[in-house]
Amino acid sequence: MLFADLATTSSALATTRSRLAKRALLVDLLRRTPAQDVGIVSRYLGGQLRQRRTGLGWRSLASLPDPADAPSLTVAQVDAAFESMSLLVGPGSGTARSAQAAALFGAATADEQRLLRGLVTGELRQGSLDALLLDAVAEAASVPPDVVRRAAMMAGDTEPVAVAALTSPDPAVALAAFTLVVGRPVRPMLAQSAPDVDGAWASLGPGPVVVDSKLDGIRIQVHRRGSEVRVFTRSLDEITDRVPEIVAVVLAMPASELVLDGEALAVGPDGRPRPFQETSARSATKDAEVAAAVTLTPFFFDCLHVDGVDLLDAPLLRRLDALDAVAGSSVVERLVTGDVDAARAYFTDTVRAGQEGVVIKAADAPYEAGRRGAAWIKVKPRNTLDLVVLAVEWGSGRRQGLLSNIHLGARDGDGFVMLGKTFKGMTDEMLRWQTERFTELATSPLDDWVVHLRPEQVVEIAFDGLQRSSRYAGGLALRFARVVRYRDDKSATEADTIETVRALVGRAGNASDG
Repeated sequence: MLFADLATTSSALATTRSRLAKRALLVDLLRRTPAQDVGIVSRYLGGQLRQRRTGLGWRSLASLPDPADAPSLTVAQVDAAFESMSLLVGPGSGTARSAQAAALFGAATADEQRLLRGLVTGELRQGSLDALLLDAVAEAASVPPDVVRRAAMMAGDTEPVAVAALTSPDPAVALAAFTLVVGRPVRPMLAQSAPDVDGAWASLGPGPVVVDSKLDGIRIQVHRRGSEVRVFTRSLDEITDRVPEIVAVVLAMPASELVLDGEALAVGPDGRPRPFQETSARSATKDAEVAAAVTLTPFFFDCLHVDGVDLLDAPLLRRLDALDAVAGSSVVERLVTGDVDAARAYFTDTVRAGQEGVVIKAADAPYEAGRRGAAWIKVKPRNTLDLVVLAVEWGSGRRQGLLSNIHLGARDGDGFVMLGKTFKGMTDEMLRWQTERFTELATSPLDDWVVHLRPEQVVEIAFDGLQRSSRYAGGLALRFARVVRYRDDKSATEADTIETVRALVGRAGNASDG
């Protein structure tokens, strides 16, 4: 298949808002894809390269040849080129990689270069979410969507499922072969959000619920078969050799086969969670000095398999009984209740203890791996600040031609100190408004990627917590910032100060201290 066919569909996806229209585009391309290219095409439609690392990044793409006039690349040639680059090591590898990248991009048309750049940087914005792609695979293969989703959940990956569904003589049989295998990670079940406990309670309906403490750590999934333990992250990356303390905890459990879902985090002597960066840095390195300074403690909240018995389809309370029997003190604290007042009180106590919030779960729900199911609902304290927009970046994809990603600052004396960026929470109407507004406030050329502004516009920002940051002069950065509304009723002199932000550090509901 020509790479141009994929690039054309990707561009159409980026400018299409309707999910039905997006799915139709995906189905059309998948049905036209030769069997030998299905794996590559499905991976690229999901916005990823097949290679974990290529050695390329934004800097590598700063100077590229002009685009080709006509398409000639095939998807197989593109994949082979990235594979070749990923294998380059040692002296001279950087020069060789740059030469190969230049050759690849030089053979690509402008539309193909856009797609290649998005795949390399991981910032391909085409709205082709994995769930939508799985539905398109199901339609293209004429099998029920639930069958495809379950296979993907078991495989932990879309590519092999797409290959099985679209290249097998009997797709249903091929997809049924994907089952839970101890040692192979499954996609984790995800939670929806509610603004408060009452909202979550109303969504789940009457009857007892499970209220889990929501810990601010890294999501882990552990698999044990005999004396072998493997630890995976939320993105299904394996980190076993980095976390021997977690392996030791699991090996001490009274079972020979296990699949458990949980969180790992650094805990202080007072029992309160340490700053999220300590957990993140510890899980990302094998450095002995870091490992000696920070110990990760696992806390588990679900059991998917124990000693030959799969529990994915069992109700939550049964899974928790199995979890309690094997994990002992390594279980996340929880409350099982049918009283909304008790759930509210538990939420308050949990946040006061330094945790991130709670996850309220239907007691009879199965484990819906890989889905943001309605049976789990997270509730966190809502933090907001009134900040000033210091600069803005031009958007891409559906936001092409609009000023999108805003740089956020708090007052610091007579100036401002940056706390992060966000493009989350913006409606189409808001994007149009801010493009006009920020054009008026611009102090640098509008054809620059980042447009600097007069610090006048106040915006209300919701965020999940604060973390230390060496990137910003104030030493702090917002976590998961999103726009609530623009505050035309406030001047920049009324925006929150960096002192106000620092006062939030360590307060319940924030992720880290300063």
